[in-house]
Amino acid sequence: MNTYEISELKPNTYFNKPLMLDKSFLLVMPPSPLTGEQIRALKEWNFTQVYTEGKISIAQTAEAEAFQNKKSAVSDPAKKAVLGKTESVDLSEYLDESDDRLTVPPPQKPEPKPTVTEEPEIPVKKENAFALAQENINHKIMAEADDKKKFEIVQAVYKEYMAYINAMFTRYATHKELNIKEISETVGELCTFVRENTRYILRISPSYEARNKNFLVTHSMRSTVLAITIGLQLNMNADKLIELGVAGILHELGQIRLPPQLYMNDKPLTPMEKSQMMTHTILGFNILKEANFPLSIQLGVLDHHERETGTGYPRHLTGENISLYGKIIAVACSFEAITTPRHYKEAKTTYEAMIELLRNENHQYDDTVVKALLYSMSLYPIGAYVYLANGKAAQVTDVTPGNPRNPVVQIMGEEDADGNPITVQTNETNLKILRQMNEKESADLIAALKTIKK
Repeated sequence: MNTYEISELKPNTYFNKPLMLDKSFLLVMPPSPLTGEQIRALKEWNFTQVYTEGKISIAQTAEAEAFQNKKSAVSDPAKKAVLGKTESVDLSEYLDESDDRLTVPPPQKPEPKPTVTEEPEIPVKKENAFALAQENINHKIMAEADDKKKFEIVQAVYKEYMAYINAMFTRYATHKELNIKEISETVGELCTFVRENTRYILRISPSYEARNKNFLVTHSMRSTVLAITIGLQLNMNADKLIELGVAGILHELGQIRLPPQLYMNDKPLTPMEKSQMMTHTILGFNILKEANFPLSIQLGVLDHHERETGTGYPRHLTGENISLYGKIIAVACSFEAITTPRHYKEAKTTYEAMIELLRNENHQYDDTVVKALLYSMSLYPIGAYVYLANGKAAQVTDVTPGNPRNPVVQIMGEEDADGNPITVQTNETNLKILRQMNEKESADLIAALKTIKK
């Protein structure tokens, strides 16, 4: 018996076998479709699932089509070998056109909007700093600002979103309150912010001190930005993108009910502590269930540590049984964790993290989601400092559509006649990327550039 979440079904969905409300109540008999009116009625009656011995035959949701039905459309340049100074990786291993699984569809830019509810519109009152920073993004000054100024503005707004997440967590910890409407509206704004400023926002990386002092906040913010970026690449519609963002912001909420020393620890956890820590997905699920969040968001929080092979937790689900949001947050959360320095481990470079996910040892992650991350950020992700074949140092500032191996970079310490940073397209010859700098090399480069400017 197959189970389908009502919240994920669209009007005029056809099934090839009878659709049941329970073991005895027949809901739809083929060839009739499940109508929008029936879906609305089921939601009003508080039903969350339907069952069938068969499966969807046509009119599948966009997400299901993206993950199951289309063929690869990857350009030839993207299939070339990915070569570095210290390592060689063949992208064709991950971008096989004969694979039945869909590779990443062409990106589009949907206009996110707040989740529609039956409640009357209630203005959300935010702190002045947050509102002011948000206005800056839409203000004329953003359009006229140079690259450096735009980055500074985006950093300011990014910090305000982090402050919002911190206030939200604090509010829940002290009052056990979560405002669904406010969170959804804020995430809707965040989706627009990410979509319009991807090349800047992906360059932001909180400091070592900030990450360890406010781990839950920095991790939740960064993971959510990555999840939304993946969702945009997968052409998710606005409502689904907002739900994904809400699940991303709240995916570690269950940790608040655990002793702080577990997630603020400066050393590896003991086996007993790990077992206790692994309960945070269930705790988060229960919190959202009690607060009446949509089931799809609840499952995204519950499933974000599940793995395609069934080796994850808490339910040891495999492949198709893992929720869509859970699959996406799993990749975003893992990428963020791999690149995050902690007291007891050094962070890997974003290149190393991308390679680790692309190798996908034991096929832990959904290949399509990993590919979406690759095409959103490139093999050398936005923000990474790299060495070029011509001996110069550069920072990756944008992706090249269809060619994740050769992103756009900004040459460090060089400006044009107007004083603007020099930006170039990398290639396979004199502007080939040799490798990414490690954390110390990047820090030394930044310090040296600051000294020169003084």
